Amino acid sequence: MIRLAFVIAAMLAAAASGLRAVAPPNIVFILADDLGFGEVGFNGQSRFATPNIDRLAREGIVFTDHYAGSTICAPSRNALMTGHHTGHATVRNNFAGGGNDGARVALKPSDITVAQRLRAAGYTTAMIGKWGLGEPDTAAAPWRKGWDFFYGFVNQAHAHNQYPEFLYRNATVEPLEQNFGHKERAYANDLFTDEAEKFLDRTAAAKKPFFLYLSITTPHADLKCPADSIAAVKQAQEWAREPGAAESSVVFAAMMHRLDRDVGRILAKLKALGLDENTLVIFTADNGAHSEDGKDNAFFKASGPFRGIKRDLYEGGIREPFAARWPGRIAPGTKTSHVSAFWDFSATALELAGLPRPADPPAESLSYAPALLGRTAEQKSHAYLYWEISIKGQARQAVREGNWKAVRNGLDNPIELYDLAADPGESRNLATAHPDHVARFTRLLATARVDNTDFPLAPGGTGKNKSQAKP
Repeated sequence: MIRLAFVIAAMLAAAASGLRAVAPPNIVFILADDLGFGEVGFNGQSRFATPNIDRLAREGIVFTDHYAGSTICAPSRNALMTGHHTGHATVRNNFAGGGNDGARVALKPSDITVAQRLRAAGYTTAMIGKWGLGEPDTAAAPWRKGWDFFYGFVNQAHAHNQYPEFLYRNATVEPLEQNFGHKERAYANDLFTDEAEKFLDRTAAAKKPFFLYLSITTPHADLKCPADSIAAVKQAQEWAREPGAAESSVVFAAMMHRLDRDVGRILAKLKALGLDENTLVIFTADNGAHSEDGKDNAFFKASGPFRGIKRDLYEGGIREPFAARWPGRIAPGTKTSHVSAFWDFSATALELAGLPRPADPPAESLSYAPALLGRTAEQKSHAYLYWEISIKGQARQAVREGNWKAVRNGLDNPIELYDLAADPGESRNLATAHPDHVARFTRLLATARVDNTDFPLAPGGTGKNKSQAKP
């Protein structure tokens, strides 16, 4: 009876929203860690191949203007899970205060995740990989935030280990004896993909819709990868065989080879289980390219045509590769320039599941389902997108409105203004020539946010911005 009521409600909601009444789709969201815009083949990468990730683009849709929730890990994932941008979010940096030694801040009980909403509607949910939004002893531990099954890293610093000595299986610590004494025999992301395949096996048998969030930790540092992927890169790439080739470059390329292989394993499993036709697969990353462990971003053209990397609010720090595939529903080989962001996933997933918009949605979460499905006339657009973060005491803010982008690095510094249509690399600051735009963005930078005592933009808070502006 409950299942019947759920299906009827989903069909009615789908009809009301303009979606064709179909069974609620399965959703697989694959999130890479610290992956730059230019570090996939469909965005021009030539130093290594990503055929399985490129297959998502070839058989589905590419969003050319999709943005991460932030330029570093935890706040970006907060946006993805809750639908709030960093001007309204609970978690706005990896550590309270913006340094590298503050307390970690967990999601609040009032932060309702997309997993909680989908599970309440009958979805089976699994989160595999890196969580980073609440420690095991908090109310925001992953098994308390909507996940029927969890396997992976709870703490994001723990996730810096490619060969950890333990992982969490739900609330239980599971030792990895293969890695004791720095033996490095069990690669974390291999284990994650193994568990994802097992989850798909279980849910296929249960015949219930599912949401799988596969939060892979490659290519985040530390730069380590099993020898077979290193050998594969050396065999395929002439530069990797040349004398003097940087070891860090070879290992990074191998990590991308491994990541791409993991994506291929998931696609193959969906096909083998007969789940392919009713499963939406999304691939993207949590922020721009990192530069740790000697990684050479210039060699890889990691940010593509954009300026900046991880920790910057220029395009290279926040614009991400995004490809989505849903056979029979998403037209293959398509692209959209619809401007979207991590906080839109919550509204998108609910709409695709045929669920009514909840009574307490984040106002800024705007479904991109019409863009996915080729109904461009129905797609609503953001008035603007907003980001903020404090890095080593420097407050950084950015707003995109149409093709205009404002960046401010420091509250006492002037606003920089860029026309992304003419200058996607943000090389020409037009602030002096457009004082009217600067004045408008100055107001937006103040009103698009509310203060957060854990993550003040200035010591003691700004003393402003006590109410939300409409996005």
